[in-house]
Amino acid sequence: MLYLQLFYTFFKIGLFGFGGGYAMLSLIQGEVVTRYGWLTPQEFTDIVAVSQMTPGPIGINSATYVGFTATGSVWGSIVATTAVVLPSFILMLTISRFFLKYQKHPLVEAVFKGLRPAVVGLLASAALVLMNEENFGSPSDDLRSFLISCALFAAAFIGTRFYKLNPIGMIIACGVAGWLLY
Repeated sequence: MLYLQLFYTFFKIGLFGFGGGYAMLSLIQGEVVTRYGWLTPQEFTDIVAVSQMTPGPIGINSATYVGFTATGSVWGSIVATTAVVLPSFILMLTISRFFLKYQKHPLVEAVFKGLRPAVVGLLASAALVLMNEENFGSPSDDLRSFLISCALFAAAFIGTRFYKLNPIGMIIACGVAGWLLY
C-alpha cells in the first residue's frame, strides 16, 4: 500500500510540477512532510541540500531520497523516481508530435502565457518554503547564528543578482564564511 501511495504522490507531483525541480519543492514538501509525515521539516531541508549537491535534477534526486526514506528500501527509491519522471516522459512524447505543428496557434500561445506566471509562483513558493527556522535559526534561540544566516543569505542574493558573481563561487564563499563564523 505504501508503494502505491508513494507512486501516486510522486506521479501527481511530476504531473503538476511545471517549472522544474525547484518548482516541485513546495509540492514535495506539502505531500511528504505535511500530508503524509514521511519526512520531518529538518529532513526535508537536508534532502534539498543533498539534492542540490548531487548530479541530476533536484526533483528527481528528492524523489529518490524520499522513496528510500519512506520505505527503507531501494524499491521505494525506484518507485518514487519512476513516478516523478513518468508524467514528463508521457507528456513530452505526446506534445513533441504536435508542438512543432501547432506552436504558433493562438490557443497554444495562450496556454504558455498562462503557465509562465504559474511557474514563477511555484518557484517563489519553493524559495519561501526554504526560508524557515531549520535554515536560518531563530532570533529568540540564538541571535548571533540568526544574524549570520541572514547576512550570508543577503550576501549570496546581492552577489549573484546584482554583481553577477558565479553561484558556485558564492556557495563556496558562504560555506567558508559559515565555517569561520560559526
